[in-house]
Amino acid sequence: MLERRQRAQATMQRRIAARSPMLFWLFARIFRRTLRHGVDAVRLANRPAAAVLEAPQLVIFCNHASWWDGITLMYLADRLLAGRVAFAPIDQAMLERYGFMGRIGAFGVEQHSMNGARNFLEACRIILADVRHVLVVTAQGRFADCRERPLRLEPGIAHILEVAPQASYLPLAIEYSYWLEKRPEVLLRFGRVIPAVELAGQRSSARLAVLERALTQTMDALAQDAIARNDAAFEILLVGEGGINFFYDLWRRVLARLSGRPFRAQHGAPP
Repeated sequence: MLERRQRAQATMQRRIAARSPMLFWLFARIFRRTLRHGVDAVRLANRPAAAVLEAPQLVIFCNHASWWDGITLMYLADRLLAGRVAFAPIDQAMLERYGFMGRIGAFGVEQHSMNGARNFLEACRIILADVRHVLVVTAQGRFADCRERPLRLEPGIAHILEVAPQASYLPLAIEYSYWLEKRPEVLLRFGRVIPAVELAGQRSSARLAVLERALTQTMDALAQDAIARNDAAFEILLVGEGGINFFYDLWRRVLARLSGRPFRAQHGAPP
């Protein structure tokens, strides 16, 4: 048992040490540009208190709605967690396909295996031992529609307290919704932080149920925000480029200039 743990610890120390601050800085800007090209806006329904975002052993856990999640989460880490170092688990098979992700804070974990579970917990132990670090987990472990109920999270998220007894869990709901523009809105909402003291003494299955309920409530609240389409209820973190089509937008721009009117690329009101 000790030998397996030591082997897992050595493996995960190597994977975590692969992170490069310089490459994170570079890819954060590349991904921000990707968001500008690909979405209408990134909208945040509520901003957690500074004390929450600065808490030691912070675990942000979210649903896994889309391919965009990795880019969205990296943008959030750069925008909201300045001064802290974010790490996120990823399927080891995916990391082998996209090796650069190991250089920007992702660490590979073998899914659905005892070895993968052991590696995940050792990684959590190493990461959360440093107060500067934050763990970000797409806790469903697979892509799933944001309306899927009941919400099911991978059980590993509930075991983090066993290696980081002071961990605080912060739920984050993510949704991609089409409103008035060609590109989707990235909608985000944080839930109430769950401190370790509220989970202490409970079995892992009970802790998992608490986390599933907290994330479900946060996702349900975000769904109501999305249905209402009240852009005034959101803080805008990033505005996309807007527009419909290069040639059509060029024609509209020419007509606007000839008529002396300002050109506006958005179909609806600008963010």
